[in-house]
Formats: sequence, structure tokens, C-alpha cells
Amino acid sequence: MSDGHVLDGVTVLDLSTFVTGGFCSLMLANQGADVVKVERPGVGDDNRHSGPPFVDGESPYFWTVNYDKRSVELNLKKPEGLAALYDLAEEADVFVQNYRPGTAEKLGVAYDEISDVNDEIVYCAISAFGQTGPWSQRPGYDLLIQGMSGIMSVTGEPDGRPVKVGLPQTDLITAMWSAFGIMGALYRRERTGEGEYVELGMLDATLPWLTKQAGKAFVGEEPKRMGTKDPVLAPYQTFETADGHINVACLNQKLWRQFCEAIGRPDLPEDDRFETNGDRVEHMDELEAELETELRERSTDEWMDVLVEDAGIPAGPVYDVEDALYNEQTEARGVVTEMEARGKTIPVVEHPLNFEHSDSGFESPPPELGEHNREVFAELGYSDEEIEELADAGVFGDD
Repeated sequence: MSDGHVLDGVTVLDLSTFVTGGFCSLMLANQGADVVKVERPGVGDDNRHSGPPFVDGESPYFWTVNYDKRSVELNLKKPEGLAALYDLAEEADVFVQNYRPGTAEKLGVAYDEISDVNDEIVYCAISAFGQTGPWSQRPGYDLLIQGMSGIMSVTGEPDGRPVKVGLPQTDLITAMWSAFGIMGALYRRERTGEGEYVELGMLDATLPWLTKQAGKAFVGEEPKRMGTKDPVLAPYQTFETADGHINVACLNQKLWRQFCEAIGRPDLPEDDRFETNGDRVEHMDELEAELETELRERSTDEWMDVLVEDAGIPAGPVYDVEDALYNEQTEARGVVTEMEARGKTIPVVEHPLNFEHSDSGFESPPPELGEHNREVFAELGYSDEEIEELADAGVFGDD
């Protein structure tokens, strides 16, 4: 029997724009939190305007970061708008913002002001470089952090230029750390009754993910771009087939020998260049030439049968995004679902957490800008007259 969602009863105020705060609060919404997006009147979250493509004026990119949220427009530069935000914060559990350091203070929504109205709130401040340090006032986005974190220096082909990971990786890394910090702070509040201030920068959030590359740097070695090759494992890379590409991951000697048997090259483990993993790492280019000669002889599907189904080798095709989203595995797991909203079908990529005794998953579509202006304040206890006063004062923009 389900006990409901993990975060039932938790209210999140999300004042962020784009992906770092947005994906953070999306993770919380997936676990049942009531997430209220506080957006600029008439403009909203900048991610609403990311595209093309657009569907009836809506950005599908925005959809993927904003399921299960409600939208309220508030002009925080108007005293009435700021007072309304304080009323929301007084009843909220979590407050998320990703302003550049100093901006929250100018707007009157820094931790000191918000904790004054609710000393039990968990306040999360996200920025590019953190609230302190010589770079704290610099603007920063995923592209810049990918470059400054070392990721681009180890991504791409050896003879090519540095390459950005093809998704907003550092935004998503930061978002996940933020959600992790918020969940930890909520747990602490259950034990102590005290609120918390959680602060992080995108650069700080990304560096722990360097792992094996950091390990090389720690001993004076310079990690470099290696294409799909791995700095400490071989074969652990992408190979060409007759009609595409396949990834092969041999992490131990047993798998290495089984792989060689499966491709008809049982002689390779006896070659001094390829006997141990260390030998193979030292002779990666020669190893690649030997293996790709064999793998080019059959199609990817044929190799999947030979390597995976028959020999149990960790191998997989390189899918395009559509194939990755829609295949027999994702269908069986219910990973991609759909919602009907505003006369259109909105695809939903579900999150991966499945609980035995709790619900998870998205239940409502991403909101239109200001869709819940009146609903949220009515729930807060505002009368119809008070809501009209906010509207007349321009707090909701052109509501």
C-alpha cells in the first residue's frame, strides 16, 4: 500500500530561471512537493523562450523542466508584490533562487529577509561561482562552466578542439546537488525544527564529477581528450560497425577474453600488447585498429546478438535521441508518458526513482505563465477583494 509521495505537504517557492533551479524544483515536484514558480510578469522564466521548436508558442524544452508546477507572476519591484511574496514564504518550506550574488539582497528576497518571516524555511541560493571568492560577481552559464571545470578539455577527439557535452550538463549537475542539499536540510529540520541556508556554485558543483580525471591530475598527469576512449580502461569505447557504432566495455580479464572469443580473435589476449588492462591502455590505438577491423564486418544489430545475447558482453548501440526515448525497454518501464493539456499532447520523461511504499511521478502539465495567480493566493487565504487589489496594483502584470 502506498503512503503517498515522499514530499507530500512540502511547498517550494522557485524564483529561479532557466535550468539550475528549475530542474532542482522539478526533482522535488516529482516526489510530491507543491512547487510554485514565481515569475516576472509578462516575461516569466527565460526558458519559456528557448527555441525553436515551439508548439503553439510553448517551448518543449521548458516542458521538460517544469512538469507539476504552478505559475504565479509577481512584480517584486512593487511593494505589494514583495509583501505578497513574503506571505507566500511564510507558509512555504523551501525557497530556491539562482540570482547573481547581490541581486537577492537588492530585491529584498535574500535569506535574511525570507528567514525573518519564516525561520524554519530551507533557503537554497544557486549561482555560477558561489557567494564568495574573486569570481563571485561574474555571470555564468553551462557553456562557461563546462569550459572552466575542465570538462571540455577532456571531451572530443585528440586532434580536435575542445567540445561541450551535448546537453546542459553543469546546469543539471548543480540542480541535482541543490535538490540533494534541500532534501538533507528538510531531514535535519525534522530532527531539529530549524531552517537552513544552502549555498552552492555551479563550478563547485561540477568539480567533484571529474573523478578519474582528477585522479590523474592529483599525481601530476595531464588528462587529455581521448574521443570515446577511457584513460584507465580498455577496451572501453565506441567502435564502428558495418552500419553504425557500438560501445564495448570490458572491465576485467574475464570479459576481455570472452569478448575476443566472441569476435573470433582468441589470439588477442596472448599478444603482449593486450594481455592485461594496463597493457591495453598503453597500446589503445593499436588495440582499436585490431578490434575495429573485426567489428566493421557485421551490423550493429548482428553484434548485439553475438556479443550481448550470446556471450553476455557489456555492449550497446549508439542511439539517436528518438531511439533512446522510444524503445522496448523504456516502453516496458513507462519512462516516457504523455499528458493532454491546452489542446495538445505533452510528452513527459519520468524520473527514475521508484519506491515500494511511496508514489512518484508527474501528475500535471507545465504551467502557462501566471496560470495560478489567483488560485495560489486564494489558497493562502486572500479574499477575492484582496486578490483584485493585487491585480489592480500591477503585481500580476497585465493579469
